[in-house]
Amino acid sequence: MQQNPSVPGATPITPTAPIRAAAHGGRAKCLQRLVRLGLPVPRTEALDFDTVRGIANGARFDAAGLLAGFGEGVLVSVRPSSAADDWGGPRSVLNIGMCDAAHARLAHGVGAAAADALYGRFIHAYAVQVARLDPEDFDPAAPIPDLLAAYRAALGEPFPQDPARQLGDVLRAMARAWDGVSARLMRQAQGAPADAGLGLVVQRMALGVGDPRRGESGSGLIQFVDGATGQPQITGRYRSQSQGREALLPGADSLFVARDPRGPALEDRCPEIFAALVEQGALCRTRLREEMQIEFTIGHGTLHVLDAVRVTRSAPAAVAIAVALATDGIIPESEAVLRVEPRALLDLLHPRIAPDAGLRAATTAIAASPGAATGRIVFSAAAAQAAAAREEPAILVRRETASGDVHGMHLAQGILTIRGGPTSHAAVIARGLGVPCVVGARDLALDDGAGRLTGPGGLDLAEGDLLTIDGGTGAVIAGVAPLIEPELDASFRTLLSWADERRDIGVRANCDSPAEARIARRFEAEGIGLCRTENMFLDGGRLTIMREMIFAEAASDRQAALDRLLPVQRADFTELFRIMAGRPVTIRLLDPPLHEFLPADTEGIRDLAAALDLPVAEVKARIAALTEVNPMLGMRGVRLGITLPEIYDMQVRAIFEAALATQPRVTPEIMIPLISTRREVEIVKARIDTVAAEIRVETGENFDYALGVMVETPRAALRAGDIADHASFLSFGTNDLTQMTYGLSRDDAGRFMAAYVAQGVFPDDPFTRLDTQGVGELLAIGATRARAVRPGITLSICGEHGGDPDSIAFCRDRGFAYVSCSPFRVPLARLAAAHLAIRGSGLSPTAPPDR
Repeated sequence: MQQNPSVPGATPITPTAPIRAAAHGGRAKCLQRLVRLGLPVPRTEALDFDTVRGIANGARFDAAGLLAGFGEGVLVSVRPSSAADDWGGPRSVLNIGMCDAAHARLAHGVGAAAADALYGRFIHAYAVQVARLDPEDFDPAAPIPDLLAAYRAALGEPFPQDPARQLGDVLRAMARAWDGVSARLMRQAQGAPADAGLGLVVQRMALGVGDPRRGESGSGLIQFVDGATGQPQITGRYRSQSQGREALLPGADSLFVARDPRGPALEDRCPEIFAALVEQGALCRTRLREEMQIEFTIGHGTLHVLDAVRVTRSAPAAVAIAVALATDGIIPESEAVLRVEPRALLDLLHPRIAPDAGLRAATTAIAASPGAATGRIVFSAAAAQAAAAREEPAILVRRETASGDVHGMHLAQGILTIRGGPTSHAAVIARGLGVPCVVGARDLALDDGAGRLTGPGGLDLAEGDLLTIDGGTGAVIAGVAPLIEPELDASFRTLLSWADERRDIGVRANCDSPAEARIARRFEAEGIGLCRTENMFLDGGRLTIMREMIFAEAASDRQAALDRLLPVQRADFTELFRIMAGRPVTIRLLDPPLHEFLPADTEGIRDLAAALDLPVAEVKARIAALTEVNPMLGMRGVRLGITLPEIYDMQVRAIFEAALATQPRVTPEIMIPLISTRREVEIVKARIDTVAAEIRVETGENFDYALGVMVETPRAALRAGDIADHASFLSFGTNDLTQMTYGLSRDDAGRFMAAYVAQGVFPDDPFTRLDTQGVGELLAIGATRARAVRPGITLSICGEHGGDPDSIAFCRDRGFAYVSCSPFRVPLARLAAAHLAIRGSGLSPTAPPDR
């Protein structure tokens, strides 16, 4: 590596110097790019990672030689240069070289006040960051003699006067700070590798303070887009007689950069300098292919550019900026797609708490469904319904939710549960509805009898009190928080259209209702990959009829109840087919155990007894008889369909009649849940074929349907070859498959999951990120064995993993046809799939410039 021959380990930043982000950090590489563009960057030297690591370990470094290269009496700054901005780093130190002699010399050149400001700032920085003294004892604005006396009193020695020693001490302190405990923990939280390196840049000071008689001096920041919206707008601040980011501090002498009716601006005071900054910003945009924020200093009327960083941006702004750069031909469309992280789209689709709200959370639990919501606390689904009738926003708070709560969940603004994990009942239903949800809030206590919610810090809330939850962060906040509503603008739609042109795996949605199907269409899902029909029975009068069917002793009575459910099921399916307008719709036959449709509380049992005209004791006895020790492994799914075949017969008839009543004509996809054996498929298929034949005779119409299996037991994955003989598609239900593979309850795993992940037992929560080694191996085995029997079989996943980018990558690599996820995660899945296709094509564009 070519280096300054007099100072090993330091490289002058010139247009042709061998500066690499991987060796010198992002700041050093960006400064070289600014130099190449001809921007007025002061002389800068870059110290690479190995050199800085050596300094931290006590290696000698020629600070005097480095300083001599800048010229006699020149002040310098040292700034960190890590590989990524969000990995943090030690604070910059300015004005290195200030000493008594330099102070006297500068007092003649720039004035006593300016010289005092430069010296005072450096004494403060050196005392705090190098000598590790109490910052309260070193006010930069204090008289210089007082600061020097305070330093001597604290350490028993005078403030160092040798500029070379000062520079060496600063370099050593910053190098060692990188390996401090807090710095390492911060990097770890940002996903930095354990051996991440730090570079340092030593730059000639452009002072920003001076003699006003010799022209304007000061410092400022300027950017050319709004960081919140991404729209073109010149913003920034400037302050005379200041250094670094002092321009951002409040004060009467702080100016706007661009002309503004609210106050004076740099554009008015120094129009030539403002024009030069605008020109430089445009040059950065076109040549660096990014929207940059420029840090600048004016010294006696001369402009200096100290640094430039990517404009900090919200998720909506990131989309707008990427699309604008591509539309203007600065970057390719494929690169614009790659510049937006898929998970960032969740911020665009849901309300979020204003970033400057400054509110403190009462507790933080598991973020289960994104978005923020404020409402009055209700403790039951019935209370949520009553609040909706009053048009009053409500937050439904439950210990955990069950099927009987679904109607109230539909009407609540947000859901909070004390128990549960990311794939608990509350989490799954909330994501499907697009309702913000926080689960597993174990720090909170719910007293049903008293109707109170209590928690840390004296939290004590009653029904009707206001509560805010953030399903993106898991925060629970007492009271009202200011919310920002989502906007799906033209940039969002353009970016997703570019993503669709490039992805090579389909994206469907899990929808249980017409409302969810309309959301899926709005987000351009390619169909419905999972319709859980049980949720259709939970609304109002339907639930009563369902309960009558469950309580029926005779088959004829059970059939009478099913005959009453047939038209409502048919209407639901007809509406789904109409909304999806010819796109495929996969309907899963009834899955949960029957006891989930029955009440568990005393009031609900009394109401059911009255509705069925039965004694309460008889209702209790029937509920007890249906209750199972382990219902998730009991009489549910296909076991219901074989034991009580008339239920599936009714559903299948409703599906076929709805398909015949829909234009354009659809080919419904019927999915059997919880299969373990080939024989189960044979039995159900024979019943479905019989119903189809009956309808063909009754109507004189011919139609087709596709029969598939939901693979959610390990045995079904292992015997997929047997099952594929009778199925045209297999959809892996990874929620239950993960649960059964691990032997974990997805509702209770939240109690210990954080400890397991923290200690490395699991690399991630397997209910949120697909376990590619265990569960993934079952998927791979099932896919291979199914294709061996039926080469053209359609494979997909329809569990909650369908919206996770890493899980999508696993499915794409194994040739799955599509993933299916909650409607609000469809845009995320579309973008993630495009990222994979672009990167996998070998034509991935050049990455965005460092920093």
